[in-house]
Amino acid sequence: MKLSPEDTQRAGIKLETLAAQNLADTVTFTATIRPNADRVARVAPRVEGRIVQVSANLGDKVKAGQALAVLDSLALGEAHSTLQRAQAAHRVAQSEFKRAESLSADEIIPQREFLRAKAGFESATADLHAAEDKLRLLGGTASSARGGRESSTFALTAPLAGTVVQKDATVGELGSPAAALFSVADLSIVWIEANLTEDKLASVKTGAAATVTVTAYPGERFAGRVTYVASMLDKDSRTTPARIEVSNQDGRLKPEMFASATIETGGTRPPALSVPSGSIVLMQGQPTVFVVGKNGYDERAIVPGEKLSGRTVVSSGLMAGDQVVVEGAYALKARLLKSQIGDAN
Repeated sequence: MKLSPEDTQRAGIKLETLAAQNLADTVTFTATIRPNADRVARVAPRVEGRIVQVSANLGDKVKAGQALAVLDSLALGEAHSTLQRAQAAHRVAQSEFKRAESLSADEIIPQREFLRAKAGFESATADLHAAEDKLRLLGGTASSARGGRESSTFALTAPLAGTVVQKDATVGELGSPAAALFSVADLSIVWIEANLTEDKLASVKTGAAATVTVTAYPGERFAGRVTYVASMLDKDSRTTPARIEVSNQDGRLKPEMFASATIETGGTRPPALSVPSGSIVLMQGQPTVFVVGKNGYDERAIVPGEKLSGRTVVSSGLMAGDQVVVEGAYALKARLLKSQIGDAN
């Protein structure tokens, strides 16, 4: 199959001259993408309240401190009222204490009345602090203690920046501390969770480099590192959980996606011929690569071996020195199939 230089460039074809090379020894497991559990927050109100406004939806990106919903709470309203009464009583007691203090200094009133006014002021101060603390524990602030509905409403805010991954808030329903209304997850780093079998457990160490692939992005590899290997074996599955952390700044890796994780063991294999795994296509069910021939690009059936570090060992079908198409193989396959259909017609 011949291609003009323009078609070659348009197809994005890149070549690699095969040579035997040492490949890092790896082990591969099926895995599942999970949120970083250290960066997931379940958001529930501190006090029971009726939901009056919902401002965040599933999938929304939110900032730390951003309001997710507004609730109207009877308990919060009562706490505001208690604080207002305590503030008024404190002002009266303070005024009486200052008056008694001035009169006592001029010996106009007996010491007993001065002490009574002082005790009343100290008691009012303690009541005021208790009312402020109660309001604070319920999620309110002393500065918001004012009349009307505003004194009984409060915003449920995101404790961290991330994505809303769960929402159970509906206007008119009752929210309580026992049930989270939202879950917010920071998905900039995700966990790839795999289960290691006993025979491969000794090969995987914390800190080992790893690569992850998913079917949603064929040919792409996401770099990560092993951050955790459990110290106990699951008695039923006879496997040990392991975790790989992968950067996900663009958000393409979604929680609950299935993935394939390849972990480097630190050893090396004997030199062997290999090609990038993405360069292998199926032609009539047979693993095939394209090589540079005398008259353009030839399809070459191969027998693939192990997959190591994003490459596939070639057991037969290629020789050292062959120029293999490592990028653009799918474009060549499409052109070949199109030409075959045209010939058949």
